[in-house]
Amino acid sequence: MNGGSLSQATPDTVEALNRRVQKLERINASLMAHVERAMDQQGGAYSLFQTAIMLEGRVRSRTEELTALMHSLERSNEALQAAKEEAETANRSKTRFLAAASHDLLQPLNAARLSLSALADLSPSPEAQTVAGQVERGLQTIEDLIKTLIDISKLDAGAVRPVLKSVRLRDLVANIEASFRPFAERKSLRLVTRCHDVFVETDIVLLQRILQNLVSNAVRYTETGGVLIAVRKRGPRCRIDVIDTGRGIPEAEQALVFEEFYRGSKDSDDPEAGLGLGLGLSIVQRMASTLNHPIALHSRVGHGTRITLDLPSGKARPDAGIRIMPVATTLTGARVLVVENDASTSEALVRLLKNWDAQVSAHRDLAGVVRALGEGMKRPDVIIIDYHLDDGAVGLDVVGYLRRTRGWVTPVIVTTADYSKEIEQQVMETGAELVHKPIKPAQLRSLLAYMLA
Repeated sequence: MNGGSLSQATPDTVEALNRRVQKLERINASLMAHVERAMDQQGGAYSLFQTAIMLEGRVRSRTEELTALMHSLERSNEALQAAKEEAETANRSKTRFLAAASHDLLQPLNAARLSLSALADLSPSPEAQTVAGQVERGLQTIEDLIKTLIDISKLDAGAVRPVLKSVRLRDLVANIEASFRPFAERKSLRLVTRCHDVFVETDIVLLQRILQNLVSNAVRYTETGGVLIAVRKRGPRCRIDVIDTGRGIPEAEQALVFEEFYRGSKDSDDPEAGLGLGLGLSIVQRMASTLNHPIALHSRVGHGTRITLDLPSGKARPDAGIRIMPVATTLTGARVLVVENDASTSEALVRLLKNWDAQVSAHRDLAGVVRALGEGMKRPDVIIIDYHLDDGAVGLDVVGYLRRTRGWVTPVIVTTADYSKEIEQQVMETGAELVHKPIKPAQLRSLLAYMLA
């Protein structure tokens, strides 16, 4: 029945069905196109999603690498810091050891020099005077070496703290010239200074050491001509030149000049040219670096050498000069109290003072001084006292006792082989003069004359 119905359909019905089929095909095509477009869009988003995931993975990987590198750097920095602290600790330990050892080394050296000076005052034969001079030079070399090694150790350990203030260069240069003129004249050299009245900001003690080393080297390695110390103002800076007419330094050796134990070429006939320790310019460089004073060297073989120091200018101060001790006079009749626990040093010092016609009372400690007071000891004109006494006692305790119990405000010279700032501060607060061992007899005599005057 159905088939008959279909076969009996009118043309209009067939055409209507065809139109419906075509419409459905168009709808289907449209739907398929829409689906394909949707699939394309979904495919692009997926690709972007995959790309984002890949980039995230790379970023994570790079981040992990950077984090690992940062941890490695932190560990390296910690290791470097630990190594630095270990080196600084080792330097401080070395400095303390050298300071302690130097005290024991300088004590017998001090006694030997005092005894040698007393021996020379006895006017023995010319031959004995020659031997005494040779011994004196040997002792001086040992003393210089010990002190220089201590200085280098302190500078390397950062234990030297410069005290900066305004310093009048004219006075300092004049003092350097007066000190080295005899050595220059002995070699028939001219020592000339050109110094305007200028002030610089520096540590006077360290600057004096620097100039002493530079001038000493210049005189030592100059055979003919002379040495010039020139000071010039350069705007806010000041320039100090130490110029010599010596043999000069080959260009290949100039980089070595400021290293330890450099002593220059040995082609000189001057017997004093090889007497240096080779540590002077090493000390100069370290001190200049500590002061932040740039230093430069210019030299030509056969023409000479110029070493330049650059300093900041300072303000004029009425007390910026340096005190120069007067020439020593006789000590006849002066009462001197000596407190020294080292028997050999005490004996040598007493002998030397008696050779200078002084009246000497010597004791080992405070107990000895107290006994002498009980026996009627008169007030001394000056006291020479060792800082370190037996059983941890300090020489300044004797000074304090005499001031408290007797009211004796007597001039005091404190001697010690300890170069620490703490002792220097204590001595300064007491109003005493500090003399480091080994004691130089000429220096001691000049200081005594100054204090007694």
